[in-house]
Amino acid sequence: MTAIKAVVSGGRIELDVPKDWPDGTEVAIHPLAQEPADEDGALPPEEIARLLAVMDRMEPLDLTDAERAAWEAERQARKDWEKAEFAKHAEKLRSMWE
Repeated sequence: MTAIKAVVSGGRIELDVPKDWPDGTEVAIHPLAQEPADEDGALPPEEIARLLAVMDRMEPLDLTDAERAAWEAERQARKDWEKAEFAKHAEKLRSMWE
């Protein structure tokens, strides 16, 4: 069976079930997520402190000259490929709208 989503409205659950689910099918309902108590979604001070501590422990991403050159070469190759394929893609899109 597949999962379905439901919405709580006026204290009741509103949902559409697939037609192939027979009467009497048992289901389990769990909330997907809880919204933060703050309307603006602000994090509590403890969570902010924890996130800042994690960010302080992260090492910066430093590329060697060889890594940077390889990255630039791959980036340029991708750019050249996209330019070469653009006309085919544009034609495909154009033909879809005719």
